[in-house]
Amino acid sequence: MTAELVAEAGAAPEAPARGRQVWRRLRADHMAMAGLVVAIAAIVAAIAAPLLIHLEGQDTTAYHSGLLDSARGGVPLGSFGGVSGRHWLGVEPTTGRDLFARALDGARISFLVAFGTLVVQILLGVGIGLAAGLGGKVADAVLGRLTDLAISFPQLIFAIALLAIVPGTFPRPMLLMLVIGLFGWGGTARLVRGQVLSLKTRDYVAAARLSGASRTRIALREILPGVSAPLVTYAALLLPSNMISEAGLSFLGVGVRPPASSWGQMLSTATTWFQADPTYVLVPGLLLLVNVLAFTVLADGLRTALDPKARSLRGGRR
Repeated sequence: MTAELVAEAGAAPEAPARGRQVWRRLRADHMAMAGLVVAIAAIVAAIAAPLLIHLEGQDTTAYHSGLLDSARGGVPLGSFGGVSGRHWLGVEPTTGRDLFARALDGARISFLVAFGTLVVQILLGVGIGLAAGLGGKVADAVLGRLTDLAISFPQLIFAIALLAIVPGTFPRPMLLMLVIGLFGWGGTARLVRGQVLSLKTRDYVAAARLSGASRTRIALREILPGVSAPLVTYAALLLPSNMISEAGLSFLGVGVRPPASSWGQMLSTATTWFQADPTYVLVPGLLLLVNVLAFTVLADGLRTALDPKARSLRGGRR
């Protein structure tokens, strides 16, 4: 009992100290910090979208037919898609809806779906990975084959099929979270299982088992903290992947539906206006590219900050 109290007392300052070390390493990586700044700015802009749209004086549903050239099929008047002091990114062809408001509304949908999907993937992946790693041979074999099946599953085809047959009354963002998450937990489960198999042979896990700790306590108190570092890195990589999945499904017409906005949906509509109004293509395309790149660079920076060996190897390659 005394040894256990000493171990807990010694472990208390270790996590904050390690967190400070990780933060110092992350700050030294200029690319990762740039990605962090862009990611935070994008998330803040998505959260504050109603306020920013109000500052511009527009909304996502107002049509401005007077800003369109009817002789050219509804192309926005003026240069760069009708950019002006009232419409900071121009207007949408054929409808005249404000593109700045649509882009911010699309950011809210994109981040909502990406983070919601990530929660589903983490919950399923961590639960199944822990059960497979700490269970017996039968449980490991069954859950391992289930994980392999989830990874090898043709996710896009089944996602399109499910999203196409579900009634339109079901909230599309929530449906996207469930569908993408249910088809995308396999990688998380495999990562967690591998880490659990490595950690459960450590001395402190054996000591906890000998002291009479339950399997649940061992999983939550001894194993899960050791899995957190690679899990955080993997989650940071899953986030941009989820954004691409949502944009791809919306681009194909089975994701977010009007009047709600989505960057993928806007790109799908904009493909027919590329020559007449390239701004309409560039706005959602660049937003998607910049955000995916920012989170990917940040994830790489987190990986090297959490693993000094990976950091030194990357520095050696440079």
